[in-house]
Amino acid sequence: MRLLMLAPMLALLGATAPAKPQRIVSLNLCADQYIMALADRGQIAALSRNARDPGMSADAVKARAYPVTRGAAEDVLALRPDLIVAAPGRVQATMAQLRGRRIAMLDVASADRYADIVSQIRDVARAIGHPARGEALIARMNAGMATIPNDAGRGKIAAYYQRRGYLTGTGTLVDELLRRVGLRNLATRLGKPPLARVGLEELVRARPDYLVVESETDRIADQGTEMLHHPLLAKIPRVRLPQAWTVCGGPAYVRAARSIAAQIS
Repeated sequence: MRLLMLAPMLALLGATAPAKPQRIVSLNLCADQYIMALADRGQIAALSRNARDPGMSADAVKARAYPVTRGAAEDVLALRPDLIVAAPGRVQATMAQLRGRRIAMLDVASADRYADIVSQIRDVARAIGHPARGEALIARMNAGMATIPNDAGRGKIAAYYQRRGYLTGTGTLVDELLRRVGLRNLATRLGKPPLARVGLEELVRARPDYLVVESETDRIADQGTEMLHHPLLAKIPRVRLPQAWTVCGGPAYVRAARSIAAQIS
C-alpha cells in the first residue's frame, strides 16, 4: 500500500497497487515528460497520444520508442495498467469507467511555478518506485538553473505574444520564466489575467523591449500566425522558444530559461 502515502495526489481505484508499478500508462502530455525521465523503459506501457508531437512534447523523439494510447477506457484496460498517470479533470469519463478496478491513479496538475515542477518530480518518482532518480533529476535541474544569470533581462519588458494576439500573463509558468531571467512581463504591467487577447495597437503602444514568441510562428501557417508578422511588430526584438518547452512543467523548464537568457544577453 506504499502508493497510498501519496494521498491526496494518489487515489487507489480498487485494491492494492505494487510498490514499483510494472505497467504505467500516462494519459497526460505533461506527465509523459516525467515518466520518460524517471521510469524504467520496461515499466512504460503507453504514453499519451500527444507524446510524439514535436510541436507539443519536449521529448517527442524519445517518445517514438514507446506505445501511445488514445485514452479511451477500453484502450487503457487492454494495456493492463497497474498505474495510470493523468491530469485532474481531463479524463473524467475514462476514470469513471475504471473505478473499482485494481488500478492506481496519480494526478499531475498544471505546474505554474518551478517549485511545482520539483514537487511533481518527487510525487511521480515515489509513485513509480524510483525516488532516488527524482532527487537526482531535481539536483541536475537546480544545478542548471544556478548557471543561468537572473539579471540577464536587466528589468526590461517582455511580452509573450501568441498566435491570434494572445498575451500570457501573471501566475503562469511563462511569467515565472521571464522573471527568473530578470525580465518584467508586459501582461503584469497592463494588469492582464493569465491569458488575454491584446490587439496590435495596444501592444505596440505599451512599447515592450522584447517579444517572446513560439519558434514555430516564424513560418506563416494561418491568419493566427500571420498576425505576428505584421509590420507594426517588425522592429521589436524577438526571443524564440519551442512551444513544447513551455506548454508543460518539467525538465524542459531549464532549457527554456537558458535559451531566454542567452538570446537577450
